[in-house]
Amino acid sequence: MKLRLKLPKIFKRRKRGGNSRLFSKTIRFGLLAAIWGSIVGVLVLGYCIHDLPSTEKLTKAASSHQIRILSSDGQLITNLGEVSSDDLSYEDIPEHLINAVIATEDRRFFKHFGFDIYGFTRAMFENLKAGQVVQGGSTITQQLAKVVFLSPERTIKRKIQELILAIWIEQRFTKKEIMTMYLNRVYMGSGFFGVDAAARGYFGKPARYLTLNESAMLAGLLKAPTRYSPFTDKKLAKKRATQVIANMVDAGMLSKKKASQSGTAIQTKQKQANSRYYFTDWLSGQIPDYVGIIDSDLVITTTLDLRLQSYAEEAIKKVLSEQGDDRNVKQAALVAMTPQGEILAMVGGRDYGQSQFNRAAQAQRQPGSSFKFFPYLAALEAGYLPHDEFIDEEIEIDGWRPKNYDEEYRGEISMKTAFALSINSVAVKIAEMVGRNRVIEVARRLGIESPLLPIASLALGTNEVNLMEMTQAYAHLPNDGYPVRMYGIKEIKTAAGETLYKRAPSSPGGRVIDKNIVARMNALLKEVMEEGTGRKARLLRETAGKTGTSQDFRDAWFVGFTPQVVAGVWIGNDDDTPMDGVTGGTLAGQIWMHFMKDTHQTIEPRSIPTDTGLFNWFRRNWSGNRHSDRNRNNEEAERQDFWNNVMEDVESEDQDTSAESSTENNSGTETDTQEWISPDSEEPQKPQIEIHL
Repeated sequence: MKLRLKLPKIFKRRKRGGNSRLFSKTIRFGLLAAIWGSIVGVLVLGYCIHDLPSTEKLTKAASSHQIRILSSDGQLITNLGEVSSDDLSYEDIPEHLINAVIATEDRRFFKHFGFDIYGFTRAMFENLKAGQVVQGGSTITQQLAKVVFLSPERTIKRKIQELILAIWIEQRFTKKEIMTMYLNRVYMGSGFFGVDAAARGYFGKPARYLTLNESAMLAGLLKAPTRYSPFTDKKLAKKRATQVIANMVDAGMLSKKKASQSGTAIQTKQKQANSRYYFTDWLSGQIPDYVGIIDSDLVITTTLDLRLQSYAEEAIKKVLSEQGDDRNVKQAALVAMTPQGEILAMVGGRDYGQSQFNRAAQAQRQPGSSFKFFPYLAALEAGYLPHDEFIDEEIEIDGWRPKNYDEEYRGEISMKTAFALSINSVAVKIAEMVGRNRVIEVARRLGIESPLLPIASLALGTNEVNLMEMTQAYAHLPNDGYPVRMYGIKEIKTAAGETLYKRAPSSPGGRVIDKNIVARMNALLKEVMEEGTGRKARLLRETAGKTGTSQDFRDAWFVGFTPQVVAGVWIGNDDDTPMDGVTGGTLAGQIWMHFMKDTHQTIEPRSIPTDTGLFNWFRRNWSGNRHSDRNRNNEEAERQDFWNNVMEDVESEDQDTSAESSTENNSGTETDTQEWISPDSEEPQKPQIEIHL
């Protein structure tokens, strides 16, 4: 018999309200998410831990091994790291060197557990505020952990593994031991591993005898060993050392009085002068990414072609010696690569002995009209065609009025002709039509990593870039639209013959530029060489390229290619003073022409595929209407369908006329007038002028 107790109504359980049910569901969902998150976290952690690299090399010295750098055909370029060095103890390292490193790299080194949450958060905040990476959040322990990796990959898995190793290192070693291992193994530029090797290589003395200023210079190298190397740029290295001393004062590790007494006098050893060292300096900074800690002598086979390197050096020397003084041109740089990104030649300046600053890889300069490559490419991808017509006229954007070089306007003009003559108004119009962010997206896709602001003058090349990334971007066209990433290392072996790294054969992957768009862009670039601002640089074979001149003639560029070689040239002055009316089509184009002419002596001519002839036939026989009178929004789909149907046969069309045009005489001269008269005709011709801001 069951006893039931009847309770008063006030004790009856009330039904849950809506808020209670929602709270209950939230709790259950949170618990479930936490459980699954923990499971996923454990799986990810296990995946990262199971193939952690060996940490045995952390206790081995890495500073006294020789690195032989070879050209692509096996000739010796130079030896790096040719110094005897010691594996120092903590007590052997000068206190001011340790303080300089901590003040600059990791001020909370003696307080964190391998990962500095405070420092990481601060760095992320500064990066978000700046819109780009301006600070790193890695600790010294994390940087030490990086050296155990034997591949240059940049993946989330690798970063997790570095963090795991950093925490493990902190548990396994004392802070003094960690600092000692780091300073004995860190890469210091120019093939020197460890502070003792760097001290002997740069200053000719053991690290234990370093002065405050010398210690500051070595500490400054850690951020960018190649960029701040005194062998690369003495002025920049000393400026960086001054900043390190300021960091020490700010961190309370050096008094203002001692800092003011330190002065700036730093004597470094002289490095042998040879233009090929621009390449080896650029290359040496990448070695640790490929092999980690070096525990034996290495032999590195590179992509550099010494024959082409000599052609590049001779071309710069010839043009600047003949015309440089008269035109106020002090410096030049050249880089050449295959369409797949293999660096063939690199000259970073007029004289390596006088200046080791690499203007091909390190100088950020305004590219001028050579940047128009990107808005025009974006326009072609948006459905515009080479013979679409625009109005060359005075325009205004937010109070800014871009002008053409001669301050003349030609009215109705085709996209192809506007590009060939480098018309500013049309370039700006095109960038506004397709959108500035679209132009930047195209540049990013082709490897431009320099900061680009979506300003009105974007299309005219007022943002600063470097020569190597511009040359790499153009290389996508002779590579048939497939991705291009420049590289200089083919293979790394130990002296005993063990292969540590070998570049895998190029895998094309997916195109980043459609094949049809490649053909149309080629047509625009060929027109520059045949009828436009680049005609003085053309060869007796098919070439494509673009000139560029920045504001007040401060920079002049020429970037162009044949199907086999891509080359870029910059000329200007380090102090940014204007040249005497020098444009991309003159001295820069002459350097490019001399180099490419010598380079192609034994290379069989090949055609550059374009759609020019086929499109001319289409206009004569099918369209008949003026493109400027059309509603583009209604026509884009129709034009795209047409090209999709006919472009399959484009490579076989009109190659004979292209080859013939490349042998025409070069009697035209650049002028500031609106018309010029050809020696063979009394009829006025279109002006052949260089257009820039």
